[in-house]
Amino acid sequence: MPESLRGGVIGAGVFGGYHANQYARLPGVVLSGVYDVHPDRAARVAMPLGGRGFADLAEFLDAVDVVTVASPATFHAEHALAALAAGKSVYVEKPIATSVADGERVRAVAAAKGLIVACGHQERVQSRAMGLLDIPEQPLRLEALRHGPPSDRSRDVSAILDLMIHDIDLALAISAADPVTAEGEGRLSDDGVWDIARAEVSFEDGFTALFDVSRQAAARNRAMKIVYPSGEVEIDFVARTLRNTTPFALNANYADTPAGRDPLGASVEGFLMAVRGEAPRPIVNAEEAIRALDLALAIEQALAE
Repeated sequence: MPESLRGGVIGAGVFGGYHANQYARLPGVVLSGVYDVHPDRAARVAMPLGGRGFADLAEFLDAVDVVTVASPATFHAEHALAALAAGKSVYVEKPIATSVADGERVRAVAAAKGLIVACGHQERVQSRAMGLLDIPEQPLRLEALRHGPPSDRSRDVSAILDLMIHDIDLALAISAADPVTAEGEGRLSDDGVWDIARAEVSFEDGFTALFDVSRQAAARNRAMKIVYPSGEVEIDFVARTLRNTTPFALNANYADTPAGRDPLGASVEGFLMAVRGEAPRPIVNAEEAIRALDLALAIEQALAE
């Protein structure tokens, strides 16, 4: 393992820029390059950070040791598989793919080659900083609301795969049970994707999760309530506040921790630690990302029906 890993980013959009900055600032890694089908965009992201813009994917993959896939979601699996085939561990922005079959291909290739796959479900980072994932009680109900104003970002997938999947992953992380049914309703945009959706999922132990997302809201609103037998936890992800009536200690000042201040940085750092063998696994691995994708697609199917 080299002293400094050469980091590369596929995709020169907004999130590609965020990831390029992480590789440029984190210890033990340098930003080597950014690949994009628009080479001028790749250069604009890479060059101020000491990297190089690439228009050729194979040439880019030769110049890096680890890869972040931050291209549009419909290309996540294709780009992750290309990086894995070149022997590079990958951090894939969520969703890991747009079909379970493609997600399984990513997982299988990585396993066969002994490479790391991480996925960018960053609410896991904040939840861990709160101590939420350490509560020993099984939850009774989760209610998650995630609304934002219209944006041109992630228009290739629905609000379920763009927004709701964050809360789906967290629901799966805090519950020991498996989901069994999903019901929902939503509104399609003019381009035929779900922009507004509300879904309720029942789990085999009676736990229920209500997910409410919108990409057509007047303002940003991201909140969650989790009901336990002994009390409730309420989180406002915009105000970054937490209310806890359970007997279990949680960190109400999570926003002041390094992970709370920069969940993306903590997530990428966890990936790099797993690549170096300093951690047994990334914060969210391929299997967990596929499980979240599977439930998200089941919710899309329930809306369609």
